[in-house]
Amino acid sequence: MSGKMFTFPQQTNTAHVRLTTSRQNLGAVTVCFRSFTDLRRLHSFFSLATPSTINQFMIQRGGSQDVFEFFIRDQVISFVGQNYELNTWHSICSTWNASSGLAQLWIDGKPSSRKLIPSKTNINGPIIIVLGQDQDSYGGGFDINQSFVGMMSDVHMWDYVLHSCDIQDYAGDPNLLPGNVLNWKNLEFQTVGTVVVEEKNTCHF
Repeated sequence: MSGKMFTFPQQTNTAHVRLTTSRQNLGAVTVCFRSFTDLRRLHSFFSLATPSTINQFMIQRGGSQDVFEFFIRDQVISFVGQNYELNTWHSICSTWNASSGLAQLWIDGKPSSRKLIPSKTNINGPIIIVLGQDQDSYGGGFDINQSFVGMMSDVHMWDYVLHSCDIQDYAGDPNLLPGNVLNWKNLEFQTVGTVVVEEKNTCHF
């Protein structure tokens, strides 16, 4: 998928990308991706579910332009005040560590305050990862009003908290440190519904 992107051209309760990983136990997570959208309403970028816990790790932007929400182990925290403009590419990274319970959001290499998720247990079980929709049931239950419309690329996932310098480097060059759980260059995926794989055709982010 190097040099390519997923295009989600319309709001729908069906279109999504399902990502494949063999991992079934995660004590820490870093997820990074790039996105481009003009949506002002709530929408979901990344949704990781298991049969026992639907919102194991989910990233969405709220109805307010500067509000991002994390769902981790079915608990939600909000991050506000980040500079997030419409109709431009953004680098979005999120981190969480089960042992400390701390979570953090990074937009274009700039960090949020760290916040606590009280549940300090690992993500455990058969994992389904979806781009572009919020799983309200295991692998489904999508809501058209939470769907992502726009473009997404450079999706990586690690089973540890990436160092802040590496996250800042990713904002400038997504190819520096590929994910060890999800790697955009060797991504295993399935598109469902109207999702188009295209050349990115952009000179800079």
